[in-house]
Amino acid sequence: MNTVRKSASRHAQHYRDLVKAYGSPLLVLDPVTVRTQYRELKRALPEVAFFYAVKSLPFTGILRCLADMGSNFDLASSGEVRLMQTLKISARRTIHTHPIKHDDDIRTALRFGCTTFVVDNTDELLKFRPYRRRVGLLVRLCFRSPAAVVDLSRKFGCSAAEAGKLLSLAAGLGIHVKGLCFHVGSQCRDAHRQVEAIDACHTLIRQHHATGAAPISMLDIGGGFPIAYDGAEVDLNAYCAPIRDALARLPVHVRVIAEPGRIISGPAMTSITTVIGKARRDGMNWYYLDDGVYGAFSGQIYDQVRYPLEVFSDAPGRFPSVLAGPTCDSIDIIAEGVGLPELQIGDMVAGHMMGAYTAASATDFNLRPKAKIVVLDRGTEWARTAGRRPLYGVNHPRLAMPGRHPRRKTAGR
Repeated sequence: MNTVRKSASRHAQHYRDLVKAYGSPLLVLDPVTVRTQYRELKRALPEVAFFYAVKSLPFTGILRCLADMGSNFDLASSGEVRLMQTLKISARRTIHTHPIKHDDDIRTALRFGCTTFVVDNTDELLKFRPYRRRVGLLVRLCFRSPAAVVDLSRKFGCSAAEAGKLLSLAAGLGIHVKGLCFHVGSQCRDAHRQVEAIDACHTLIRQHHATGAAPISMLDIGGGFPIAYDGAEVDLNAYCAPIRDALARLPVHVRVIAEPGRIISGPAMTSITTVIGKARRDGMNWYYLDDGVYGAFSGQIYDQVRYPLEVFSDAPGRFPSVLAGPTCDSIDIIAEGVGLPELQIGDMVAGHMMGAYTAASATDFNLRPKAKIVVLDRGTEWARTAGRRPLYGVNHPRLAMPGRHPRRKTAGR
């Protein structure tokens, strides 16, 4: 269930100023938080090279910020490749990690200059025969994780025995396999499964080297680093300590990389929605917002998370309530049975920790416009100062997606 914090009405003034300037609903991206999250992860895993998982939030505001910090990028589609081209990010800073690809996906990535790809089965390996002189592959292993919120190894990855066969087949075909990779799933609350996966890959690397084959020189430990949607603090350094220990046991020539997404983008974005209607139904107060699970709250369906919410009211008491989205579908419910003060049409509701897999998976069902994204370059300062205007808004060229042309006049001016 979503947690809901009640704050005084005056604390919504900065949100009201943004809505006045840019409309509602909004998603507000704070690059200060992006930089903080990236630095904290780098301190926790100093020997690991990071490839930000573009899929979690594929918007130029965060991508430029991370590029400036030296991050690399994990791509999973031709659309993400084109986004890198638009931003003029070097292909040398990218890898393509989708285990299943159309031939056109491979050719698009190669034309861009991305040459590292992932496979997890024989049919996928054979797709690279025409490109064997141009690529270096990673074989993805499967490590099921019942503790993960989203178990990605259910869909992708092969066993260690199958990986050995793929390595032998690749060698026979003259296809270069430079490493191994895995992803133990999203929102793992302890690092036990990551450590097991690293140790299993270590064993496979040793066995492969013992055959006299070309050495495996890379290990991609995936993502899945947790963030706290429920308010419980995550000690990232403590979480990563056993991972550091396991990585220290690897041969010194093995380069270690990771694909963080949620841990960087998740805490960096806030949703701002407006109450557009209200009703009394089945003994509860229903409040209809201008965004819902078909929009930025889509992660509650696809990503199995519940975002911490904040309402702004000086009214006393809390009453059983429902927060519903704006579409005509009855599934469009954000929170049900939560205690809320009496809200009025026009009141603001904020959703926190809403950067990862929100805007990325939003739809335009009912042909409703998606939430606009506003990027702040003074994030924490703005949060303390009511009425501070963003440095640029949704129509700024830095936020334009491929195929979408920014207006000449900046929104809100």
